[in-house]
Amino acid sequence: MANFISIFRIFVMFLAVYLIYTAVGDTTAYIWALFLTILAFSLDGVDGYLARKLGEESKFGALLDIMGDRIVENTYWVLFAVMGWISILFPLIALTRGFITDTIRSAAMEKGFTPFGMQVNPICKFITGSKLMRISYAVAKVMAFILIIAAKIPACPYQDIVWTTGYWAAVFAIVFCVVRAIPVMLEAKRVIEG
Repeated sequence: MANFISIFRIFVMFLAVYLIYTAVGDTTAYIWALFLTILAFSLDGVDGYLARKLGEESKFGALLDIMGDRIVENTYWVLFAVMGWISILFPLIALTRGFITDTIRSAAMEKGFTPFGMQVNPICKFITGSKLMRISYAVAKVMAFILIIAAKIPACPYQDIVWTTGYWAAVFAIVFCVVRAIPVMLEAKRVIEG
């Protein structure tokens, strides 16, 4: 069930992206896209909760969750750049960071480490694996994506404020993205060669 939800949320996101891309200026389409975006990100928390609750935790489930996170996150970054809403640097940074960290984490998993369990240094562990940092990063991304979409709804009240807040949440999320990758890169050699 948890793995089904991990996959289902990708399809929810694709529907939201389709609505945004094809219905420029259509209030109803943007409202539906906003709703579906919120649903896609909400399901990310549901899959993990169900996996723990139903005893369905597995390495495959962890990989599926990370894969789903990358697909959803990177699709929004790319879409927003294609739409001209943000700089192309946002998706390029997010994609590069994902390729680097996911490659390192895959090698670490072959050595028996979990994706977030490869960190030994306490500071590195905190930056990459603590609930505070993981939730803060997720909130920054979700806020950015939701506010950027909401700002494009023609009838959005305080459109400029919503847009500016969403844009700066996106900047914060990209900085957070890079900061959280540094510990993975710092400890990569020890994990892979160890």
